[in-house]
Amino acid sequence: MSLTSPHITLRCGFEFVYETAAPTPMHLVIQPRLDPWQHLEGEQFSFSPDASMRQYEDVHGNIVRRFDLPAGRTTIRHDLQVSVPSLPENHGAVDGPVPVSELSPELLRYILPSRYCDSDRLMNFAFEKFGQVPDGLQRVQAICDWVHRNIEYRFGTGSPYTAASEIIAQGFGVCRDFAHTAIALSRCFNIPTRYVTGYVSDVAFPDNGSPMDFHAYMQVYVGHRWQTFDARFYVPRIGRIKIACGLDAVDGAFSTIYGAAQLAWFHVWAYQIDPAEVRLGDPIDLTKRLCGTPQLLFPPRVQAQAA
Repeated sequence: MSLTSPHITLRCGFEFVYETAAPTPMHLVIQPRLDPWQHLEGEQFSFSPDASMRQYEDVHGNIVRRFDLPAGRTTIRHDLQVSVPSLPENHGAVDGPVPVSELSPELLRYILPSRYCDSDRLMNFAFEKFGQVPDGLQRVQAICDWVHRNIEYRFGTGSPYTAASEIIAQGFGVCRDFAHTAIALSRCFNIPTRYVTGYVSDVAFPDNGSPMDFHAYMQVYVGHRWQTFDARFYVPRIGRIKIACGLDAVDGAFSTIYGAAQLAWFHVWAYQIDPAEVRLGDPIDLTKRLCGTPQLLFPPRVQAQAA
């Protein structure tokens, strides 16, 4: 696949319903980041009943919406169309570990332990398992290989209290746990590594039938650029939509609520579409998706142009 490969369009978004007895402060991180690999073609954001809202960027560059949930039942809906390259995310990978002495202050924080990535507790384990692997992308890949093969994915087992060292001890977890474990092990070798959340659709990837959700993975700073790795899905993907990044899941949470509120409804979608056939706000109709198969698909007119 060449650099001139056509872009594809993804439809992604969510609908949340919250219930609360009193006005409750909330931060929402659901806006895709500005990134050369993803272009926002259009979006619809609705909040019912309406509420006053402020928006800002946090210290990691994530776009945060800040508001108060009103008492009662609140529906939040976000529908987007995003254009992305039809290239796998490892296209143009650049190896070469960056010495600590060359890291900026902004990057240094990503080699330190954090709440869920307790690399300080994993030093001996990391060097025993990966100390003989060449530094850089080979070592990162070896770490992801080990996590993928030795940590069992168990849907519904996620906990807000479990750190990477505990995931290794128990041997199972969800996508955030896979990410935290690979991040912690990478930081043991002074590789700047950040936690990332976003949408991952099934572009050129078989649909496994699982309900769609947000996904967590990681990026490492190697070769003087951020590069994506995913210990859960393991193989390079096409069309990730990056929303947020940070030290760990504390920075990547899609919602942070400062009080008592119940999430009564949760629906997420992310799939490839023909933008000539699907409009923002249309009902979610997976019969119109162009993904979920091992083959990379394009709308008929794009196929005709390439023929």
